[in-house]
Amino acid sequence: MVNSIGLFAFCAVFLFLDAANGKTHHHKFVVKSSSYSRLCSSKDILTVNGRFPGPTLKAHRGDKMVIEVHNKANFNITLHWHGVRLVRNPWSDGPMYITQCPIQPGNKYTYRIEFTTEEGTIWWHAHSGWARATVHGAIFVYPKPGSSYPFPKPFAEVPIILGEWWKRDVMEIPSNANLTGGEPILSDAYTINGEPGFLYPCSKKGTFNMLVEHGKTYLLRIISAVMDEELFFGIAHHKLILVGKDGAYTKQVETSYIMIAPGQSMDLLLEANQPHGLYVMAARAYSSAIGAGFDKTMTSAIVKYHGSDDHHHQPRGRPAFPHLPPYNRTQAATDFTKQFRSLATKDHPTKVPLQVDTHLFFTISVNLLNCSNKPCTGPFGKRFSASVNNISFVMPPSIDILRAYYYKIPGVFEKDFPEKPPKEFNYTGDDLPERFLAPSYGTKVMLLKYNVSVELVLQGTNVLASDNHPVHLHGYSFYVVGSGFGNFNPKLDPLRYNLVDPPEESTVGVPKNGWVAIRFRADNPGVWLMHCHIERHQTWGMSMVFLVQNGVSHHSRILSPPHDLPTC
Repeated sequence: MVNSIGLFAFCAVFLFLDAANGKTHHHKFVVKSSSYSRLCSSKDILTVNGRFPGPTLKAHRGDKMVIEVHNKANFNITLHWHGVRLVRNPWSDGPMYITQCPIQPGNKYTYRIEFTTEEGTIWWHAHSGWARATVHGAIFVYPKPGSSYPFPKPFAEVPIILGEWWKRDVMEIPSNANLTGGEPILSDAYTINGEPGFLYPCSKKGTFNMLVEHGKTYLLRIISAVMDEELFFGIAHHKLILVGKDGAYTKQVETSYIMIAPGQSMDLLLEANQPHGLYVMAARAYSSAIGAGFDKTMTSAIVKYHGSDDHHHQPRGRPAFPHLPPYNRTQAATDFTKQFRSLATKDHPTKVPLQVDTHLFFTISVNLLNCSNKPCTGPFGKRFSASVNNISFVMPPSIDILRAYYYKIPGVFEKDFPEKPPKEFNYTGDDLPERFLAPSYGTKVMLLKYNVSVELVLQGTNVLASDNHPVHLHGYSFYVVGSGFGNFNPKLDPLRYNLVDPPEESTVGVPKNGWVAIRFRADNPGVWLMHCHIERHQTWGMSMVFLVQNGVSHHSRILSPPHDLPTC
């Protein structure tokens, strides 16, 4: 149990081992409690080197990192390297009780990471409770030495990390919500690089400022570390050019706004081509679930041209804001995301499986459960839950799934996760019968043979309330070959697949009352979590686990466990 977040601190030493040119980079990270003043109040939050967000890690494709984490906290911690494939090495993936037992107070654990196919912007974050609200940071993966970007080299690069801020202790949010069965409390603000912006009370000095030179092009490396909402984002009077997503390059897309979901990262080019002055950078929610509460505030930052006369930290009068779509404009979100395409060039080829060995169909739902003693605060006096194929995932209480699999420890999980939902129905229909509301519980995994080609259709449902669900698959990137609204049609919809240049992603949005089809080759053995990156949905059980079996050769088998693997 955590007595106070102020008692938490842990150190991490990051060693960058460059496989391409032999360079070694040494970094020491200290994670500790720091007092932050935001929104007219002060509180202790978990920080890295006294900063929120945490430091940015930089490497080249082909580099390695060795990360030694010392937990000097009063509660458990794990770290996840979001978007890194970790080939044959699930021991370093990080989700608590899935691939490791947590790092307990006073103990340490060493994560070992190699960047193989990743290139662009990805990130790292805690994967234990709600700690990732403040324990997170960017990872920049540059091209191999001697290689270059598939676009003109920008003048400079700027990390833009979108987050959320609560006046209360975020570590208590899930346990408090579990007591009532209702939704977790809403955030009090969104943030840009840890700052709420000048629209919030007591935050005018807490506004991120980006200084630019006229005529120069900047690479914005944008990450959504937001816990519970998708966001629309834009900059007043400026166009943005998308050139990458989730650590893979894309064909260029010019846009006045983006929609970015929790867990996603995007690379955007910004040309400073407007008259000298101050321009507002802003983000606010895209919330598609009818009746769901969400933070309706807007975070802001300032893009300031070098040489502008105004030296204030916020614009005077009524500044120009970007034209962001309304909160519930699903069409605007779709208009943006449907433009994603892979480069599909000689230097950046597309390797989408054209023949499929394994077809999977998963429904994702928000559900309700009966309360035992007294009515809960969820709809109809019930408790919120969530599921994949109507199974609400339960984490093992005393040992992680990977260790149980590797050492053949029985009774930890079951191997019968279904390939399709147990009942077929009109998934996106209105007024669905109440019997569809309640899921079953289970710690189930799905077995995949090594190197099989997989097509997975993720089908959103309207069981309680439909929403846009950002689904993240650990250990893999995948190709998004198709998407649409309504129920997936297995005869007609595959005729419209893009098998030429589909986008390669690791976190994909399943549209409100719609579906998405992804393909990947199961060539990374291990235990890999797949879950919704909206934190309340994951807390409620919208997760499942793939167990990709070993291949025949030595190089197609899971690495041996490290000597310092944490115990439960």
